Amino acid sequence: MKQAVNPYLPSSEYIPDAEPYVFGERVYIYGSHDKFNGHVYCLNDYVCYSADIHDLANWRYEGVIYKKTQDPLNRSGDMCLYAPDITVGPDGRYYLYYVLDKVSVVSVAVADTPVGPFEFYGYVTDTQGKLLGERAGDQPQFDPGVLTEGDTTYLYTGFCPKGDASRLGAMVTVLSDDMVTIKEETKIIAPSEPYSEGSSFLGHEFFEAPSMRKIEGVYYLIYSSIVFHELCYATSTSPTEGFTYQGVIVSNNDIGIDTYKPKERPMYYGGNNHGSIVAINENYFIFYHRHTHGSNFSRQGCIEPIAIVDGRINQVEITSSGPNQAPLKGEGTYPAYIACHLFGKEPVAYTGDLYLDPQLPRITQEGKDGDQHDGYIENLTAGSSCGFKYFTFDNVTKVTVTTRGYGKGVIEVRTALEGPVHAQIPIDFTNTWTTYEAVISLPEGKQSLYFTFVGQGRTALKQFSFVRG
Repeated sequence: MKQAVNPYLPSSEYIPDAEPYVFGERVYIYGSHDKFNGHVYCLNDYVCYSADIHDLANWRYEGVIYKKTQDPLNRSGDMCLYAPDITVGPDGRYYLYYVLDKVSVVSVAVADTPVGPFEFYGYVTDTQGKLLGERAGDQPQFDPGVLTEGDTTYLYTGFCPKGDASRLGAMVTVLSDDMVTIKEETKIIAPSEPYSEGSSFLGHEFFEAPSMRKIEGVYYLIYSSIVFHELCYATSTSPTEGFTYQGVIVSNNDIGIDTYKPKERPMYYGGNNHGSIVAINENYFIFYHRHTHGSNFSRQGCIEPIAIVDGRINQVEITSSGPNQAPLKGEGTYPAYIACHLFGKEPVAYTGDLYLDPQLPRITQEGKDGDQHDGYIENLTAGSSCGFKYFTFDNVTKVTVTTRGYGKGVIEVRTALEGPVHAQIPIDFTNTWTTYEAVISLPEGKQSLYFTFVGQGRTALKQFSFVRG
C-alpha cells in the first residue's frame, strides 16, 4: 500500500483551514482554497477531497463543490470565500457555512450529499430577518464553525487581533432547526487578548478559527491563538459556556516542543493556523496547515495523530509521516516537498520573514496555479537545512539527492539536528536535475533525517533516496 505523507494532498493543491469529517466509510476535507503564488488568501472556489478511512494515502478529488459567484452578494466574484465549516442538519442534508472576505454576515449553502453540488441557501438572521453581523452591537462574523445536536445548531465565529479592544472574543450563536434563524443570541465563550486578564486563556487568547468537537461528552473548542502559529484547545461540559484553556495541540513551526531541540527554536516558517480534530478508525488526528512558496497565501494541509488521555491532549510534533501513523520506510525515493523542517543558517519563526530575506529556502513548484507539478525545495544556501520525520532505517548503504542550480559543495546528512555527519554528498553547478550519491551507514530504527548544504551559491532539492545493502 502507498505510504501516507504530509502534505497529504497532491503537492500542487493548496487547501488550508481544513475541517475534517467522517461520513460513512470516507473522511472528507472542507477548507478554503488558496492559489499557488497567490497574492491574498483564499482566491479559489471551494473543492473537496475524500479518502477511505482505511487508507489516508489516497485522496480522491471530488471537484468544485461551491463557487464564490453563487452567493448573491458576490455575483461579480470580487470577494473571496474564507474558511468554511459543514454540518448535517436535522433533515439529513449537508449545510456549508462561510463568510465572504469583505462582509460580516454568515452565508449558508446546502446539498444532499457531502460533495454537493451545494446551492446557496440563505444568511443567518434573527427572527425579524436582520442579518447577524450587521445589527447594532453585533461583532463582525468570521471563520464560522458549526456543531449540530438534534434540532439545534451551534454557530461559532470570531476574529480578534491582538490589542483590538473592539473584538471581545470567540462567539457562539444558537440556531433553530431551519439552520439560519437565531434561537439564542450571541455569547462570548473565550476572551480576546484585551479581556483575558484573570482567565485561563492568558497568553493564548482567541484569535480566529473556532472549531467545535464533542468527544465523550466533553466539548473541545479548537482555535488559533494570538501566538498565531499554534492551534490550541479549551474544554467545557456545555457547548455555550464554561470553557477553560487546556493547551496547544500543534504549532506549524514546532515552537513549544523541547524533545529534540530548545523549546523556542522554530523548525519551519510559522504562520496563521486553522484546523480541527477527527476520529478515523478510532484514532484521533489533528488537521492543520503549513505555509509554502515563501508567503502566507499558498498554504497546504497536514495531519498528525494525537492521543486524548483523560480528556487531555499533549502537543505533537510536526512530521512528514503523520498521516502514515508510522515511520516511513527507509528505502526508495521520496520527494523533497515532504520536508517538515526547513530553515536557513539561522532559523526564523514566521513566514513573513521570507519577505525580508527572499533568499531563504522555501517549498515551491513550477508552473502556475492548477498545474500538477510536484513541489521541491529551492534556495538552499550555505548552512540551510531541511528535515524529515520519521523513517525506519535498516542496513542503508547508499543515499542520493537530486539537485539543480548554481550551488557547489556538499550536502551533509544527519539523523539529529546537531548530530554527527553520516555522509557528505558532493554536488556541482547544473541547470538540470542531476542525481548525486554517497556511501552511508545510518543508525538503524526510527530516525529523523536532515540535509544541510555546505558550499557556495544556492541549490534546489527535488528528491532523495535510500538504497539498502
